[in-house]
Amino acid sequence: MHYKRNLTLLFVILTGLVFGQDSRSLPDSDLAPFYHGVASGDPLEDRVIIWTKVSPDEPLDEIEVQWRMALDTAMTEVVANGSFVTDANRDYTVKVDVEALDPNTFYYYDFNALGAFSLRGRTKTLPAETDQIRLAVLSCSNYEYGYFNAYKYLAERNDIDLVLHLGDYIYEYETGGYSAFIDGRNHEPEEETISLDDYRTRYSHYRLDPDLRAAHQQYPWVTVWDDHESANDAWKDGAQNHDDSEGPWGERLANSKQAYYEWLPVRGNPDQPLFRSFDLGGLVKLAMLDTRIHGRDEQVGATSPEISSPDRTLLGEDQKTWLDEEISGSDATWNVLGQQVMVAPLEILGNPLNPDQWDGYLADRNWLYDLLQTEAPGQAVVLTGDIHTAWANEIPLANYDHSAQTGSAGVEFVVSSVTSPGIDGIPAGLVTQTNPHVQWVNLEEHGFCVIEFTPDKVQGDWIFVNELNAQGGGFSVGASYESANGTPFFTESAGPLADFTFDKPLAPACPISNSVAVHEVPRDLMVTSVWPNPFTEAVQVQFGLNRASEVEVTLFDLNGRVIHQEQLGVFNRGLQYLELRFADLVSGTYILQLVAGETRVSRRIIRR
Repeated sequence: MHYKRNLTLLFVILTGLVFGQDSRSLPDSDLAPFYHGVASGDPLEDRVIIWTKVSPDEPLDEIEVQWRMALDTAMTEVVANGSFVTDANRDYTVKVDVEALDPNTFYYYDFNALGAFSLRGRTKTLPAETDQIRLAVLSCSNYEYGYFNAYKYLAERNDIDLVLHLGDYIYEYETGGYSAFIDGRNHEPEEETISLDDYRTRYSHYRLDPDLRAAHQQYPWVTVWDDHESANDAWKDGAQNHDDSEGPWGERLANSKQAYYEWLPVRGNPDQPLFRSFDLGGLVKLAMLDTRIHGRDEQVGATSPEISSPDRTLLGEDQKTWLDEEISGSDATWNVLGQQVMVAPLEILGNPLNPDQWDGYLADRNWLYDLLQTEAPGQAVVLTGDIHTAWANEIPLANYDHSAQTGSAGVEFVVSSVTSPGIDGIPAGLVTQTNPHVQWVNLEEHGFCVIEFTPDKVQGDWIFVNELNAQGGGFSVGASYESANGTPFFTESAGPLADFTFDKPLAPACPISNSVAVHEVPRDLMVTSVWPNPFTEAVQVQFGLNRASEVEVTLFDLNGRVIHQEQLGVFNRGLQYLELRFADLVSGTYILQLVAGETRVSRRIIRR
């Protein structure tokens, strides 16, 4: 047993920031070292991105990860395999663009590193030709506003070709900064996310949620960011929730983009624009827009004359040129925009309610209206998030008249939030009365949308969860609306979309014993994050305990000498957070080791 040495060199403080999270977010020891599961995204006809994250027990410069893809859950019909080397520069995440695949095909995939296999994921390539596509559409998942039951019920379905997430995948606020104060649903890190380590830790915390992990495991995703992936009400050169005391905006934005590309299965890199398109079997041309960061000028007030200035833009000229080419060159039956903020007007007493949306950028909106009615007449569909509420909007032109079926440039499905709060104090009847192009609105409930395209029509079902304050509770279909091909107006559907199930099974929800390392003694301790690293004064550790355990911390130098050792007391089962403050520790590299029960985990840390 080593004892403390040179106590003036190091001082460890339990600052009161030590707390536990709901044990549902406890890392599953059987998933080690792949606690965050697997994911796939940006599918094309012949390729798809697959993703995972490795959390080693010992400090490693590099980790070689093997991957494979097969046609069956047992992984006996392997069609592709390879290796990928990851390291701390990419937060030990793994992204592989698997090529030479067949169109419209389900595949299963997994990863292998450090003697263990990951969960098996399921993904699907896009079709070359099809007469039916079913999408799930989500946005706005604030961890502190409730349980991710929308993800839970999505993961349990087996009828979705592709999941679209339209932004606000994470929220940047500090603990309690934008919160329903649900016990056990606290943001980590506690502080607002500003540094790269902050954003990485926030993604790590979200991805330990079992419902979000399951939804990624079962379906390929296509994602775009909105503002909370960086900061509230962001634009290209700043944000409402950013000031000079938090450093240069450009640095914060770069940090948020790097973490986004590390943690989500997105093709490309942070230096490239996020807007991109997908061809869904000739039936749907899907253009994913960046209405938040790329070209957006700063927001102005609702009564500002600058709202109509032709010099202000939401998209930026290069994105507008790209979108024009995408839609004018499309031969698809449906031209679909996946984007963040509401396109249709929203006025109360004749005044725009929210100039952060397209209402605040009238020149760009008029340009978009002209493009849709000219190049995609009767076939334009907009999918929107951001506003935490559910809407069936027609896109009104100057001669709009729903009764006469004239003057609509398309239809807009606005998806409610996964958890984030809706709009208080505005009766739904007032909204539809003063905005006749709004055919239906729900300002209170939360969930996701299932949208199906066929050659004849597009139909959307709004799925609402019954519970946010606890897991489960069930769900219901809140409304169903459809639009016929060539008729850009909504009618209420006769009923929800027909039930069907793909003939390919979901990926196994639990590890398969013959492919995942099985520990004879259950792991008592799992460390999933240490930040910031390098550090100046303090290190915070995110770790999970499978049972209440005494925790010991030891600091070694690179020669293996014990610099400090301390028993920290008994921590309860669940996900825990620990802050360690260092005083008089010289700059250099050290090994931080935590021990609980029969398990010890080490991390290399660097003091600046």
